[in-house]
Amino acid sequence: MAILVITGTGTEVGKTVTTAAVAAVAVAGGRSVAVLKPAQTGVGRDEDGDAGVVARLSGAVTAWELGRYPEPLAPATAARRAGMAPVRPQEVAEAAAKLAVEHDLVLVEGAGGLLVRFDDEGGTLADAAGLLEAPVLVVAPAGLGTLNATELTARELRRRGLDLTGVVVGSWPTPADLASRCNLADLPVVAGAPLLGALPAGAGAYAPADFRAAAPGWLAPRLGGTWDGAVFTSAFAA
Repeated sequence: MAILVITGTGTEVGKTVTTAAVAAVAVAGGRSVAVLKPAQTGVGRDEDGDAGVVARLSGAVTAWELGRYPEPLAPATAARRAGMAPVRPQEVAEAAAKLAVEHDLVLVEGAGGLLVRFDDEGGTLADAAGLLEAPVLVVAPAGLGTLNATELTARELRRRGLDLTGVVVGSWPTPADLASRCNLADLPVVAGAPLLGALPAGAGAYAPADFRAAAPGWLAPRLGGTWDGAVFTSAFAA
């Protein structure tokens, strides 16, 4: 799995923190890691973007952005309003392939959901994943509404012939409500793919050393961690 595309069922679902956890586990295992953020929106010129956050939390990773736009909008809209060139799927694929030559693992973190547009021609992260023939990890919220969005994302990936590696809950609440607890069992069913982890709410605010120490316990062995989905689900079963 030299290249892994990480998408979400929408915005603010925990993609960046999940990407950081996957990166941290890989770095701890002695792998060289690059994080590619194709289009960063809503961040000023001198502010940390998502790739920078991943690097800060996970350790020695290469962080690379292809485009940065000031307004917090979909990349195509943000680029158009800023009068800047958009990022296109072919550019994403070329950049990821180049990073893969020099790194053991390349993580490509999308913006928003799978079909958020990069350009006015309708290019998306899904198109980039298809060009790369890379597996896709879906990050989903825990609570009410997640099942529909997760199933729609999974169906689109399969329609395109893309490999859905699994689903990670990007922010597990404490205490967990009834919907969240039920969704632990239902998410892998609607996705047709395994649940591969759950990150605690607020994990992005951890000190980097604490984040790196805890990250393996949030991710399943398929992502390099020690998280046991059956045990976790049983502990919170409704």
